Amino acid sequence: MANSPMDPSRKRRLDQPLERGRTRRPTYDPEFFGAMSERVARYIGSWAFIAWMTVVVVTWIGWNVLAPDNLKPDIYPFIFLTFLLSLQASYAAPLILLAQNRQTDRDRVQFQEDRTRNERILADSDYLAREIADVRDAMGELATRDYLRGELRDLLEEIVDRLDRIESAQERDPAPPIASEHGLHSE
Repeated sequence: MANSPMDPSRKRRLDQPLERGRTRRPTYDPEFFGAMSERVARYIGSWAFIAWMTVVVVTWIGWNVLAPDNLKPDIYPFIFLTFLLSLQASYAAPLILLAQNRQTDRDRVQFQEDRTRNERILADSDYLAREIADVRDAMGELATRDYLRGELRDLLEEIVDRLDRIESAQERDPAPPIASEHGLHSE
């Protein structure tokens, strides 16, 4: 008992956690019971359960109506059958609620993941929209193919006109032309 946390002679230190004793309460795995409740709730909500329950109830009523009086366990008001159905419902309702709570938790997690994914997609879309706008702005400053073709066509026409003037000047004057007359500079 000298090392017990309840021992008054033991000095308590704030830098160390308290020692916890074993609990006397039974422990359980909530995940196991949650999964089991979902399986039971899923079965209770199935057509197979309804069919089996119908067969049991019809058989119970049929036996208690048609059997000899000394073999009838539950006579006409079928109080024991009502008790059994109430007992089944009293266990089914909490199991169904537990399964619904677990489904709600899963839906909440899925909703959060979807929301995070949607925010990421929205951020990516915004980034791409800004990038496209930047590319469009940059494209406005670049020469397009049609613009370059037009400029080359104009230069070609200007060169052809100069060549035509040079040829016509040579035909009129057989002397060689001076380079400065035709926009050429001599070195």
